[in-house]
Amino acid sequence: MTKPQTGGQIVVAMLQSLGIRHVFGVVGGQTLAITDAIIDTPGVEFVHTRHENAAAVMMDAYGRLTGEPAACISTTGPGATNLLTGVGGAYRDSSAGFVLTCNNNGENINKDDAQNADHVELFKPLVKFSRLVAHGSSIKQAMEEAYVNAMTGNPGPVHLDFARDTIEGTVTDPPSIPEVHPARTWVGRRPRPNAVALAEAAERLLAAERPVIWLGNGGNRGRAADAVLAFATALGIPIVTTFNGIGSVPTTHPLVFGPVSRMGTTISTRALGDADLVLALGNSLNAVSTTRWKRELPTVIQVDVDPAMIGRYYADVTVGIVSDIAAFTDGLLEAIGERAAEAKTSRQSWIDDLQAADRAWWESTRVSVGAHKAPLSPADIVRALRAVAPDDTLLIADAGNPGVWSFLWQITQPNTYIKPVGFGNMGFALPSAIAASTIDPERPVLALIGDGSLGMSLGELETLARVGGKVCLVVLDDASYGNIRQEQELHFGRTIGVDFGTVDFAAVARGMGIDGEVVGDLNTLAQRVGEALTSGSAPVLLDVPLDREVSAWTYHAFVPYEPGEE
Repeated sequence: MTKPQTGGQIVVAMLQSLGIRHVFGVVGGQTLAITDAIIDTPGVEFVHTRHENAAAVMMDAYGRLTGEPAACISTTGPGATNLLTGVGGAYRDSSAGFVLTCNNNGENINKDDAQNADHVELFKPLVKFSRLVAHGSSIKQAMEEAYVNAMTGNPGPVHLDFARDTIEGTVTDPPSIPEVHPARTWVGRRPRPNAVALAEAAERLLAAERPVIWLGNGGNRGRAADAVLAFATALGIPIVTTFNGIGSVPTTHPLVFGPVSRMGTTISTRALGDADLVLALGNSLNAVSTTRWKRELPTVIQVDVDPAMIGRYYADVTVGIVSDIAAFTDGLLEAIGERAAEAKTSRQSWIDDLQAADRAWWESTRVSVGAHKAPLSPADIVRALRAVAPDDTLLIADAGNPGVWSFLWQITQPNTYIKPVGFGNMGFALPSAIAASTIDPERPVLALIGDGSLGMSLGELETLARVGGKVCLVVLDDASYGNIRQEQELHFGRTIGVDFGTVDFAAVARGMGIDGEVVGDLNTLAQRVGEALTSGSAPVLLDVPLDREVSAWTYHAFVPYEPGEE
C-alpha cells in the first residue's frame, strides 16, 4: 500500500513528475498545503514575490525562455485576480505555464465565504484550459490533462483551481506518480506537412518573383531559426518578422530585415510591400502585425501548428498548411531540390537592393559624434548598449516605448530577446529578469524598463535583490507614460494623465538592496552597463533621464516605407 498523502503533496509530486521546477507566487491560507509540500520536494523551488502579477509574469518568461512550464500560485479572491494580467500575457504570446489557484473548501465555493470568487470563470478567457479540482482522487488526472493542453499545439497557460479541503485532506490510496511522467516524451512532437500541400507550395514559391518570409512568434516557440535561415539562404528569400517574432532569427543575418508592426521599420515594410507571395510562418496575422488588417497582402501561404489560426484573417488569399515550421521549411526545400539555385539567382538583384537600403537605414540610426549628456536619446542608448553587451545577453524590453526602441538592438543569437506583445502588459521586464536569473544566474540580462512600467512592478526590486543574478536594469526615465504622451501630442496636440513627479529610482533601488545610480552621460552609461553584464555578480539599476522630444511615433527609421521612396 502507498503511504497516505495530502492532496497538496500529490500536487507537488505531479509538478515534479511533469518537470515543473519553479513555482512563483504569494502564499495565503488556502495555498499552504501545496507550498508546505514544496519544502520536502527536491528539485522544486518556490520563489515568493511581492505581488501575484509578478509571479504570473515570471511563469510567462520562464516558459518563453525554456520552452518548459513553470507554475504560479495564489490564494483565493484578490490573490487570484492579481494573477490575471500576467496570465493574459502568457496566453496571448503563447507561453506554456501552470496557474494554480487555491479556493475555499468545496462546500463553500460560490457561497459568501471570505474572498469568494469564481476562479474558473475568471480565468477561462485567458488560458487554454481551466478546471476546478474538488476531489483528491482527481488531482493526478487533472494535472495530466492540463499539462497536455499547455504543451501541445500552440502552447499556453492552463489553470487549475483547487478546493482547500481537496489539498488539505488526506488521500488514503494515492495514485502512483512516476519520477518522469511519460507525457513529457511526446508532447513536444510537432505535426509534419502533408506531401501534396508541400508540392503545391513548392510550385507557388518557384513561380513567385519576390516571395517574403513573414516569421511570427511560432519561430520563437518552435526554435526554428536554423531551419528557416537555411531555407531562406538556399532560395534567396528575405525574412521579416512580426513584433512578436523578434528574436526568432538573428537580425544581423543578411536576409533578415527587421520587424513589421504598427510602426514598422522603413526597411521591413519595404520588403513586405514588394512581395508577390508571403510565407506566413507561425504568424497569426493579428492586429499588431497588419495595422488592424488594413495591410494589403498578396497570396499567403500560412503555416501553423494550430489549424484554427490558418485563414482566420485574409482567408480569401490564404493557402493553409498545418505543420511545425522547421518541418515545413525542411520538407519544402527537399521538394524544390535542385531548382532552388535558379530561383535564388533570379532574386539576387532584388535582395541586393534591399541589403543596400538596409545598410543605409542602419547608418541613419548611428550615434552622432560628440558629447552626450542628459537628457539622452533612447535611440542612442539602445545602440550604445548593444556595443558593450555580450552576444548572449538576454534583452528584455518592457511594453511601450522600450519595445519600439529595441528595433535598434542587433540580435546575434536566437532566444536572446523577449517582450510582451499580444497583451502588451506593462510591468513585464523586472519580473522576467528575475525569472531569467532563476534559470541561469550567470547569464547576462539587460532589462529596458520605462519608468511607468517600473512603477507598476517596483516592489519586485526586493525580489530581485533576494534572487540575485547578473542583471542590469536600465530605466528609460521620461517621468511619464511616454508612448501614450507622444501619441497624444501627435494626434491631439495636448496631454492628460501621463506625467509624473520626479522619482529617484536609483535611491529606491538602494533602499531595496540593489546598487542604483542615476546616469546622464552616454559614455558612462555604456561603461556601467558593460561592467554589469561582463564582470558584475549582482543586480544593478541605472536610472537614465530621457530626452522627451525624441518620439518613437515620428522617429525617421520607424516610419513605414511608401512605394516610390528610396
